[in-house]
Amino acid sequence: MGRGRLLSAFLIAQALKHSVLRLLGILLLKFASTDMPKIPACDRCLLYAHDPHLVCAVHPAGVETESCPDFDPDPDAAPEELWEPMGASYYNGELILHRPGLSPTELLAMLDWHPLFTGRCPECEMPICNDPLPSVWACSHCGWQCDSA
Repeated sequence: MGRGRLLSAFLIAQALKHSVLRLLGILLLKFASTDMPKIPACDRCLLYAHDPHLVCAVHPAGVETESCPDFDPDPDAAPEELWEPMGASYYNGELILHRPGLSPTELLAMLDWHPLFTGRCPECEMPICNDPLPSVWACSHCGWQCDSA
């Protein structure tokens, strides 16, 4: 009878041990998989720790605001990548939507014939003065007028 109780106690202890270890494993995975709260500027900061458990030396748990008062640009950091969606481009850091109606192929073809790029009329090949840039492109020789740019 004493052996039966001892065996039961051992089996219960083993079951508890496995349950506790499983619960600890789940908790560790949950907390290890979540990144520390950091803002986008952290990646370009000199104080950034590059550690999943520590954001930086000044704010180990991250900042609560949209910007960090202690931000110090890292001169060796990679430049910020500006992702361009289809139909838009970045100019001087500002996202500009492309004019609807012209495909990328049509825009490239415009480089070959438009007077802004060639300095000549696409119909008669006569030079067109572009200083200052006109609001409407027109050829005084043949009467051609641009309606697409």
